[in-house]
Amino acid sequence: MDYAKIAGLVIQYVGGKENIRSVAHCATRLRFQLRDNGLRNEEAISDIEGVKGVFLTQSQFQIIFGSGTVNLVCAEVQKQLGVMEEKPEDKNEEKGNPVQRFIKMLSDIFVPIIPAIVAGGLLMGLNNLLTSPLIHGQAVIALFPQWQGLATAINTFANAPFVFLPVLIGFSATKKFGGNPFLGAAMGMIMVHPDLLNAYQIGIADPPMWNIFGFQIAAIGYQGTVLPVLAVSWILANIEKRLRRVTPSWLDNLTTPLLSILVTSFLTFIFVGPVLREAGNLLAAGITWLYNTLGPVGGALFGFAYAPITMTGMHHSFIAIETQLLADSVHTGGSFIFSTASMNNVAQGAAVLAVLLMTKNDKIKSICSASGISALLGITEPAMFGVTLKLKYPFYAAMAGSAVGSAYLAATKTLAQALGAAGLPGFISMKPDHYMNFAIGIILSMGVSFALTIVFWKKVGLEKQDSTKAAPVSGLPAPETPDTQTAVLYAPMKGEMIPVERSEDEVFASKALGDGVAINPEDGMVYAPCDGTVTLLFPTRHAVGIRTESGVEVLIHIGINTVQLDGQGFEAYVAQGDTVKQGDPLILADLDLIREKGLNPQTMMILPEGAGLRIRRSADSQVDKDTRAVAVYK
Repeated sequence: MDYAKIAGLVIQYVGGKENIRSVAHCATRLRFQLRDNGLRNEEAISDIEGVKGVFLTQSQFQIIFGSGTVNLVCAEVQKQLGVMEEKPEDKNEEKGNPVQRFIKMLSDIFVPIIPAIVAGGLLMGLNNLLTSPLIHGQAVIALFPQWQGLATAINTFANAPFVFLPVLIGFSATKKFGGNPFLGAAMGMIMVHPDLLNAYQIGIADPPMWNIFGFQIAAIGYQGTVLPVLAVSWILANIEKRLRRVTPSWLDNLTTPLLSILVTSFLTFIFVGPVLREAGNLLAAGITWLYNTLGPVGGALFGFAYAPITMTGMHHSFIAIETQLLADSVHTGGSFIFSTASMNNVAQGAAVLAVLLMTKNDKIKSICSASGISALLGITEPAMFGVTLKLKYPFYAAMAGSAVGSAYLAATKTLAQALGAAGLPGFISMKPDHYMNFAIGIILSMGVSFALTIVFWKKVGLEKQDSTKAAPVSGLPAPETPDTQTAVLYAPMKGEMIPVERSEDEVFASKALGDGVAINPEDGMVYAPCDGTVTLLFPTRHAVGIRTESGVEVLIHIGINTVQLDGQGFEAYVAQGDTVKQGDPLILADLDLIREKGLNPQTMMILPEGAGLRIRRSADSQVDKDTRAVAVYK
């Protein structure tokens, strides 16, 4: 895989370097903030090697590459972009409502430190396997004493990310808030200094006291806390930025770090830390109480909603809550969020495997095989955005499966004791005595999701549906199955019409983008194939979408790779939102220019949202705008 080439194409199809405000990545997705989202070419991006899906959410354009690949692509994109100059309008951009901005802030802070937390969680699970009485009531280290040192070492390694969590959050959060991240890390170190009473010993031992000018300040650490560190990082960053504005340059490097740390530290131990420590404890306790009180009903509701929550990115806000639940597991018992996430992930994976079993489309099969396994192992974005959301009903089936599994886990109070990969590998993060219930939850989630997907596939139109006899359309063959006619599409251009599977564009020929026809045009005028509304007009004017009066979506794509012309040679006669009649001119394409540029003018008319729809093509090979080309049946 040529990552430099892929990065270059991505930059080109999102509108070029000038259209990119920022680029970052999470576990599976490349995330762009674009100046003009209308300049992106989703169709061209979807055709790039390695791309598993694209979507726009909360003004952020995201491209799914999958775990591992996205890191390499992002690095190459950033390399090719170089140092990006901030434009004045970027500073004043409104990036969503306050809730959206808060969620994005948490995501930006916690996503970079997830690998460290996951590593600690999995090591903790490994330690549990060695120390829990799993073999006839005895632990592995009891049966094999020579492994005691290994277990002790692993326990030390596992605890480190949680004991020093304020250091990780301090670095990431201060950087996000515009301060020096190393000062944030130093502040985190202060909050977990060994001279302080360890936070896990509160109530067990008396903390040392600092007597400062008659004030008694308790010297208590903040191991495993989240809210205090977030607030302290914000305070630190703002103090530092204000000091740098007023401090002479010859004093700045000396006094700004000193005063920033000194003032923030006193604020932390006198007021901010104690108040927010208690707030964090109350938040974790309140959520746990609510979950335990509602029992299986609460579990079902949370499990059912988890996939839509993931779509919006709001699941990143759970990281702060989950970390607090795990840090205070003595009182909370552990995390139900991880358990629910696992049910959601395996349900998505099972739905995709059901689609893999039922579909006959080779392109969908190739996507399903990779994304289904990925979802079972804890990464659901390729499965959701590449398969289940596109087909809709498998997504509903997965939501139902997640609800059933989560309800069972809530009823049996099955909780996680560490973070990890939420899916089949999640066993290592669960309490050893909860393994059986966790396994039953997985079986329920996968079984319901898999079965419902197959039922939907057969009954709701993912393959065929309805039993109403259709009347044949003049000029078109009668349907072979008793379907209902929903639309008649006329040829959009004059020329030779062939089935889309014979298209010279491999992506269209695979029907991955939908079924339809291809036309080798004799002239460049593109006409409306039906009465309807223009729902899409690409900025490059090489493609137009129409929704018929019966709700059928139609896409006309003029030429192969003609997006490269950047609109040159295309004249549009309509705008997005216009109402058109069959035969109305839509776009005039300069076929001679297209050929001069070495491109193929072959034009495709397809049904991109064709799940549950069947088409009958006319037997005519030579067509014009008055030729009935395709009948659509349901």
